[in-house]
Amino acid sequence: MLTKAEALAHSVIYRKNSRFDKVKEKSEELTLIGKGRSAYVFALTEGDRKMALKVFFPEYQATAVKEAAIYEKLAGSAFYPDIYETGDSFILMEYIKGETFYNCLKKGIAISDDMIQQVEEALSDARGAGLNPSDIHLRNLILTETGAVRVIDVARFEQTKTCTQWDDLKSAYHALYKKPIFPKKIPGFWLEAIAFLYKKDWFQKRFAQRKRKYS
Repeated sequence: MLTKAEALAHSVIYRKNSRFDKVKEKSEELTLIGKGRSAYVFALTEGDRKMALKVFFPEYQATAVKEAAIYEKLAGSAFYPDIYETGDSFILMEYIKGETFYNCLKKGIAISDDMIQQVEEALSDARGAGLNPSDIHLRNLILTETGAVRVIDVARFEQTKTCTQWDDLKSAYHALYKKPIFPKKIPGFWLEAIAFLYKKDWFQKRFAQRKRKYS
């Protein structure tokens, strides 16, 4: 017999050839709250408890199993969501209310040294669990209403290659964001443009060119 989480996960039917609106069918109990490369996230409520159900696309079921195992290793850290149930295509977890660092920049919510330090501590916890924190970006860092920082989307924490994404974000925070003249509210299209150029290694190449020029 299926658990309620399994039944709700199985109620989600994805369109095969759609990039942006992939949900074809779902239970009315589920509300879409997030879209990712490998899964969509839905909110559901049981009694007075609100939860998040991450349902993976059929081609990413192996990622569901991998991410569930990683969350199990992180169970002792307060920086990651509590996990209630997992399955072959879903993870039922704690719903974290707050703003992503991405939305903080869009809305002009200040990012502080304390927030950066909390991310550092979260990643240190992951390393202590034998993981390699990777793919840390503005959308998987959440500032809660109490000022605590939480980290989500950990599927790539077992990759072996070195990922400098968090170090690059931290460097940009100290070198640019903290300067008084730097805007603390940034339009979404600028954030998307910066992310696109970063993925294309544009900033890294420009820095390398300048380094060669002045060396």
